[in-house]
Amino acid sequence: MQQALIEKYGEARLPRYTSYPTAPGFSPTVGTGTYGDWLAAIRPGTDASLYLHIPFCRSMCWYCGCHTTITQRDEPILDYIDMLRKEIDLVSGTISGRPTIRHVHFGGGTPTIMQPEEFRDLIGLLRARFAFAGGAEIAVEIDPRTLSAEMAVALGAAGVTRASLGVQSFDPVVQKAINRIQSEAQTAEAAAGLRKAGISGINFDLIYGLPHQTVASCIATAQAAIRMRPERFAVFGYAHIPSFKKHQRLIDERALPDAARRSAQAEAIAATLAAAGYVRIGLDHYALPEDDLAVAARQGRLRRNFQGYTTDACTTLIGFGASSIGRTAEGYVQNEVPPGLYAQRIASGRLATAKGYRLTAEDRLRAEIIERLMCDFRVDVTSIAARHGFDAAPLLNGNAKLAALAEDGAIDIRGGTVTVRQDHRFIIRAVAAAFDAYIDQSARTHSKAA
Repeated sequence: MQQALIEKYGEARLPRYTSYPTAPGFSPTVGTGTYGDWLAAIRPGTDASLYLHIPFCRSMCWYCGCHTTITQRDEPILDYIDMLRKEIDLVSGTISGRPTIRHVHFGGGTPTIMQPEEFRDLIGLLRARFAFAGGAEIAVEIDPRTLSAEMAVALGAAGVTRASLGVQSFDPVVQKAINRIQSEAQTAEAAAGLRKAGISGINFDLIYGLPHQTVASCIATAQAAIRMRPERFAVFGYAHIPSFKKHQRLIDERALPDAARRSAQAEAIAATLAAAGYVRIGLDHYALPEDDLAVAARQGRLRRNFQGYTTDACTTLIGFGASSIGRTAEGYVQNEVPPGLYAQRIASGRLATAKGYRLTAEDRLRAEIIERLMCDFRVDVTSIAARHGFDAAPLLNGNAKLAALAEDGAIDIRGGTVTVRQDHRFIIRAVAAAFDAYIDQSARTHSKAA
């Protein structure tokens, strides 16, 4: 049955559901004026998170799906950071009351491409403009190949609590095929330096489905990473969308595994991590049992946002930088994607909002259903619908996609509760998509379901 499900659902292009609706559904009808009003409506003391996008790298990894620019010069980075600081002043000045910041995430690109003093100054500005909660989590994405000892010390001194290190694969054949040469020694040195600087939360990112990757090489990479004992792993399937990311055309499509081999690689990594004591969380995360993420999963408090699975329960997310996405109680917004256009907007004293989405009552209902499925593999549709003031019947009855999944033996539906069967959780995105009212409008930009 599992093979049949892989063949039927594995090749489908589906969202990762880090938001609902997903970003392809955002519209320019929600712009700077709307976002300004939403910011002004944030009440003092509102729990909030911050996201800062640093869209620069020293070299291009051919698998990359992020918005980033390659530069060997520091001047574009310095100019961008200057605009970022202006945006922080602009946004914080628009908010009527200071929210309480509980999570900060620096994403990229490579956030640690900036110099140590620049990072310290940026954190200092955030602390001056916003009220940080005691024990606020500050997370940074890191390329171990370019992390300096000085930067590791600066991160620790600035209060960073979690670092996410890109690993992807230690197989030299795979590394050559994706233009990312990174040794185990480089990775281990970076992790050790971060821990020495006082950063106790270390995450590793792994990818399966890469060119020339095999089950054996996936297991070998996982075992090497386990020896460095990060607190968490995120294990993603490679999303090959060369029409959307042109540099992916440099990858030999003939060397990519099919859905069945991708699934075998994912499960081999999962089994390797489980054997080493890591708890599987949701679709693609793993953590040591005592880690906050594992505790949240056990207690039913797991959430999902643009960084994946998280303990962050804030409903307000303020995004800074080119392409960054934010959310308020009213809906989503995204900044201009090209750094040059973003800089023009900020330099003129305007918010950089390019598009967004105003949530409806039905969107909020479907979003909660999808989030609980993605986090728990089970959702009480009847209970959630009642809480939102909706009848569950239209969501369950006459839902052709849901009925097909039930007929295929992937899910059980009893008393208004949908449960994904233990052995078939790898198609959870297909189950979530059964509740997505917009899925057919955005399929080309998403990765394969398995």
